[in-house]
Amino acid sequence: MIKAIDLLEISPVIAAIKDDAGLKECLDTECQVVFILYGNICSIKNIVSELKSHGKYAMVHADLVQGLGSKEVAIDFLKEQTGADGIISTKPMLVRRAQELKMFGILRAFIIDSMAVDNTRKMLESFHPDMIEIMPGVMPKIIKSLRGSTSIPLIAGGLISEKKEVMELFEAGADAISTTRQKLWYI
Repeated sequence: MIKAIDLLEISPVIAAIKDDAGLKECLDTECQVVFILYGNICSIKNIVSELKSHGKYAMVHADLVQGLGSKEVAIDFLKEQTGADGIISTKPMLVRRAQELKMFGILRAFIIDSMAVDNTRKMLESFHPDMIEIMPGVMPKIIKSLRGSTSIPLIAGGLISEKKEVMELFEAGADAISTTRQKLWYI
């Protein structure tokens, strides 16, 4: 299996898709990693299959798939029934289960204040996801601070709307950015 940091070097801009229109659009981009932010237990297999048939790495946001529970068996389902390459979740136990199944485990952390920054740092001292997505991503100062305290690949996601913001985040130490803004998928 490819290492997380190598995957992000291949695809520093991650297409985050929230509907079928985004799915179709991302197929023609150079984005090799795709975050799937929609679907249900009946459609997720087809979404993953479409991405993989175009050579994309499919990362399913397990918390957002309708009908999928928040138990570890949900990750087993994604692995066995869809062939997803990884999952995204705010729940460490689900990320850990993905790693046990040799899938990429991406922890999504919402940074809303200084206490959230401290809690995220503490969590990363004891728990090592393959990658961490920091939300909202438009905080170069926080990305730089977290970069200084962890070697885990950092993804900045959420509210990123301009190329200038993308460049600032890379300068601050982000390894990749995830965005639903289709115009940024082409930079």
